[in-house]
Amino acid sequence: MSDNRGRRTPAFERIKANLRARRDPCWLCGQPIDYTLPWDDLEAFTVDHIKPRSTHPEMADEPSNCLAAHAKCNKSRGNSAVTGLGTTSRDW
Repeated sequence: MSDNRGRRTPAFERIKANLRARRDPCWLCGQPIDYTLPWDDLEAFTVDHIKPRSTHPEMADEPSNCLAAHAKCNKSRGNSAVTGLGTTSRDW
């Protein structure tokens, strides 16, 4: 378990490297991510915590809590946790 010193723990760096190697699309918008962009580009790859580090520090270095996202998508989501599975496609 992490001591939550920040985003630069060895465990977090492994998570980030694994996500970068997988080259997944953004989990928030579904669009491809250009993994070659510099970190300060809004289209760049970031690691997004499904349950935010600020509200769930115990999950900061949990791989199942981390997904690839564009910087802009990650920032626009802010500090909100994802709940539920979304809306249904039709009435049952």
